[in-house]
Amino acid sequence: MDISALWMFIALIAALLLGYPVAFALGAIALFFGIAFLGIDFFDLLPLRIWGIMTNFTLLAVPLFIFMGISLEKSGLAEDLLENMGRLFGRMRGGLAISIVLVGTLLAAATGVVGATVVTMGVIALPTLLKYGYDERLATGTIAASGTLGQIIPPSIVLILLGDVIGVPVGQLFMSAVLPGLLIVGLFILYIVFKAWKDPEQAPAMPENDEKLPLLPVLISLLLPLFLILAVLGSIFAGIATPTESAAIGALGALLLAASHKRLNITMLQESMRQTLRLTSMVFMILIGATAFGLVFKGLGGDAWIHDVFTNLPGGAFGFLAFSMLIIFLLGFFLDFLEICFVVVPILAPIAVFFQIDLLWFAVLIAINLQTSFLTPPFGFSLFYLKAVAPDNLPMRSIYQGIVPFIILQLIALALLMAFPQISLWLPSLSA
Repeated sequence: MDISALWMFIALIAALLLGYPVAFALGAIALFFGIAFLGIDFFDLLPLRIWGIMTNFTLLAVPLFIFMGISLEKSGLAEDLLENMGRLFGRMRGGLAISIVLVGTLLAAATGVVGATVVTMGVIALPTLLKYGYDERLATGTIAASGTLGQIIPPSIVLILLGDVIGVPVGQLFMSAVLPGLLIVGLFILYIVFKAWKDPEQAPAMPENDEKLPLLPVLISLLLPLFLILAVLGSIFAGIATPTESAAIGALGALLLAASHKRLNITMLQESMRQTLRLTSMVFMILIGATAFGLVFKGLGGDAWIHDVFTNLPGGAFGFLAFSMLIIFLLGFFLDFLEICFVVVPILAPIAVFFQIDLLWFAVLIAINLQTSFLTPPFGFSLFYLKAVAPDNLPMRSIYQGIVPFIILQLIALALLMAFPQISLWLPSLSA
C-alpha cells in the first residue's frame, strides 16, 4: 500500500484542526495528492461523481427539511411550546427540565435544526430555570442535550445524509431511529427525575401561587406540531410519500404554521430562504469536497489498507463495531458531524458489508454517536450556541460540567443498541 494515502488523511486532520474551511480543505488536499501521485487524468472521473450528487433525488430532502425547520423556528412554535409545557409540568420537582426535554423532542421531530433549537430554548428557558433555583449545570446540560435530539429523531438531516452515504432507504432509516431516539429521551427524563429526588434543591418545583394554565392553550400548542409530525413522518411510514415528497409537505406545513401565528410575511420568507441557501450550500460543498477526497483516497489504496486493518481486529464483527464507534466518538471531539459523515463513514460502510452487519442498525449507531459530537468539548457546537445566549455571569465551566452526564447517557443508549439490535430493527421489520 502506498503510504501517501495515510499522509493524505493526516494532512486533512491537520488542516481541519488549523481551522481551514472543510470543503476547501477536502478539495485542495484531494487535488494535491491526486495530481502528485495519480496524475491529472485521474480526475476525469470526478465530474460524473459530482453530477450524481447534484441529481440525487433523495438529497433534495435536505434543503426542504432545512427550510421547514427554519420557518418553524421563526413561527413562534418553540416559544409557545416552552411556555405552555413549562407551566404544565412546573409544579413537580424537575418539571421544568422535563418539559424542556419534551419540547426538545417535539422540536426535533418538527424541525431538526440543532442550532435554532438550542438558541431558542437557551433564550427562553434558561433564565426561567435559573430564576426558580435550578442548578446551573443541570439547567445548561438539559438545554444543550435536548437541543441535539434532532440528530437522531426523524426527520433528521444526519439520517438523510447517512442513508445516502451508506446506501440504505431513508424511509426505513427513519423508522429504525424512532425507538432509539425515544430511548435517549427516556434516559434524559429518568436522569432528571433521579436528580430531583436525590437533591430537590437542584431541581425545585415552581411556587404554587404561579398562575395556572388552562388546558386548551396546551392542547393547541401540542396539536399543531403533532399534526405536522404526523403529516411528514406518517406519509413516509405509510408508504404514501418518499422522504423528499414528505419534506415538501413539511415545508408547506411550516409556512401554514407560520401563517397561523401571523408571522408569515415577505421578510420572514426572505430570511428563511437565505438561511436555507447558506446551510444547503455548505452541506453540498462539503459533500463535493468529500467526494473528491474519497476518490483520491481510494485511488491511492487507502480503502484497501483500512479494510485490512479493520477486518483483522480481534472480535470479528463486534470488534469492528466497538472500534469504529470509539473512533467516531473520539473524532467527534474535534470534527464536525458532516466531516465524519462524508469522510469516515464511506470508509467504514464497506467493512460493515463485509461483516454482514445490518446497515440500518449500523447507520443508527453512527447517528447516535454523531449526536455526541455536538456536546463533546472543545468543539461541541451546542455548547457554543448555548454560551452565546447564556447570562454573562454563567461560566463556560458550568456548561462543560453540566453536559457530562448527558454524554454518558447517550453512550449508555449506544451500548444498549449495540447489545440489542432489535431496538432499532423492530419497527422496520413490521413494514417488511
